[in-house]
Parts: sequence; structure tokens; C-alpha cells
Amino acid sequence: MINFNVPPFVETAMDYIQECVKNQKICGDGAYTKKCNAWIEERTGTRKALLTTSCTHATELAALLCDIKPGDEVIMPSFTFVSTADAFVLRGATPVFVDIRPDTMNIDENKIEAAITEKTKAIVPVHYAGVACEMDKIMEIAKKYNLYVIEDAAQGVMASYKGKALGTIGNFGAFSFHETKNYSMGEGGALLIRDEKDIEDAEILREKGTNRSKFFRGQIDKYTWVNHGSSYLPSDMNAAYLYSQLEIADKINEDRKASWNRYYENLSGLKEAGKIELPTVPEGCEHNAHMFYIKAKDLEERTALIAHLKANDILAVFHYIPLHTAPAGLKFGRFNGADEYTTKESERLARLPMYYGLKPEQVDYICDKVKEFYGA
Repeated sequence: MINFNVPPFVETAMDYIQECVKNQKICGDGAYTKKCNAWIEERTGTRKALLTTSCTHATELAALLCDIKPGDEVIMPSFTFVSTADAFVLRGATPVFVDIRPDTMNIDENKIEAAITEKTKAIVPVHYAGVACEMDKIMEIAKKYNLYVIEDAAQGVMASYKGKALGTIGNFGAFSFHETKNYSMGEGGALLIRDEKDIEDAEILREKGTNRSKFFRGQIDKYTWVNHGSSYLPSDMNAAYLYSQLEIADKINEDRKASWNRYYENLSGLKEAGKIELPTVPEGCEHNAHMFYIKAKDLEERTALIAHLKANDILAVFHYIPLHTAPAGLKFGRFNGADEYTTKESERLARLPMYYGLKPEQVDYICDKVKEFYGA
């Protein structure tokens, strides 16, 4: 069976984890957490990066830093993971879903402004498949209406928009290092902070409402409880596992891109014949080969395609059920405007196996079976 995902692993990870244990420093904000934070800051140019226990928690931190309150509204796509909405629902806010673009599956930047009301507090663009949303337009709207922008860049590590790393353009960005992502610590994420003024508040919130970070930097003699907060620190052993991958981030990125390009080249004939659609990467967007998907004609065809691949020992999967159609989405949120593409396009999309170490012959085999399904 060719699995849909195989979590990345680098041999040095075990050495680094053993080092944590040997040094008796396995809790949060140890040496490897600091190394990961520094790597993110250096590679993305963000003002500050703080490793967290998940991308969900990074987004929750961003919601707290934006002072999201009951009655506020937050604009986002419906085609996303539940965490995008949950972070704001927990604060009592209403997710306002708008339609997506059928080419990138990202939020349609031209439909955001119509969803803005006097209650709107933030816009949350989701960079699907590591392909950037149209951030110039989104930032222009945010500036016009004085709104926060929180980038859900869960899938966007090592991807960029017009030369700017995803997660660094808005006020805050959230990365994921879940086992399904390009770089993994099992469960984990990171909050990216653009503005200097937000750093101290973020550190306090992340450290259970204390100024412990300032204490460890020697800025104060003792630390104490100064605000509300929670514990968003991952174990340093998780960070050690992640850092082994970040050290060879370019190698992992190139490996994934080679698989992505091989898929695209092999399946271009089916695209040209009008049998399937392939991913679109707009000009100015540098993607990270987070996933490779194809679009079938409709839900029925996609279901049959996935079954055909499974019968040939290939695990392909579909993706999100649009949030506005889910029980919690109906309860906590609302869809603004017409659902022209969100449901229709999500029902067509099938994700093919993609991971670091996927062999060229495996990609060829998968493509052959896709072609077989379409009689090509």
C-alpha cells in the first residue's frame, strides 16, 4: 500500500531527543525550542516566532492578542479545517464564511468586502495547499476597515507571496507542525508575530499569564502572574524532533517539489483532454508542494476514483467538508453571499499521496492508475 502520508523523519532526531533527556530539560522553551524559533525567524523574516503545542493554539493566541470578544465577527473561508473557526468561536465570535476561488481553493478576495459589518474584527485567509491567498488585496481591505489579519499558514511553511513568507504579511501567522505537514513534531505549531508591540503580550499569554520569559532573559528579578493566559509550550523533545528536519528544510522541500512536478507532468495529458483539473499556482506565489490534488468531474466520479486507487493499493483521500454545512458551522457561523464554488469544488477534489521520500516510481505508478481509471 502506498500511504497517503508518511511523517518526515531524520536520523539526527533521536540524538537530539536523547540530548534533551540527558540534560534533564524536556519541558517547554528548552534549547531546541529556541533553535526552532530562531530558524523560523531567520527563514521567514518575522519579528518573533513562538513554538506552540499546535497550529490551533497558535490561532487561539492570535485571537486573544486581537482581543476577539463575544459579538465580534471574523471573516474566513468555509473550506478549511475546524481549528480556523474554533479559535474564534471559543472567544464568542461569529465566523462569517465567504466563497472560495475555484482555481486555488483560497478565499475569494473580491467577496470579502461585502461580508464586512460594523461587528467585523478580523480577516483570516487560509493558504490552501501552501499556495498564497491574494494578500495585497486582503491587506488593502484590512487597512481600509481597520481590521486585523491573521494568516492561517498551517500548510504554508517554506511558501511565499511576492517574496514574503506566508504567515508574515498579516498581524499574525500560524504554522502547523502536525504529522501531516511538510515538517513535523507530531503535534505542534508556531505563532508568527509581525509587530514588536505584540511580542510581550504574546509571551505572557503563552506562559500562563506570567512574565516568566522576561525573568529567564534576566530583565526582572522574579516572575509573577500579570494577565490571563494558558500553557501553549510544547515539550523540548518535540522541538528536537522538528529541528532535525528544519536543518535540512531545503532538501525536504526539493524532494516534495520533485514529486509534485512529476505528478503534474504525468497528469497534464488528462488535464489537456478535459478529464481532470490540476492545481493552479498564480504568478508571484511560491508553493511548497504541501499537497498534490486533482479535481474530478463531480462527487460521484471522485468517489469512484478513490475506490479505484484503493483497490490498487494507493491511499488517496478527499479533504474538508465545508464548515458552513457542518452542525457546528450552522450553530456558530453564517455564510455571506452565495456558495457558488465552496461545496461544488470541495466535492471534486481528491488528494494523492505526498510526503518526503515518496519515490519517483511510486508517483509514476499512481499516475498510471489514475490514467487507467480515465481510460487513458
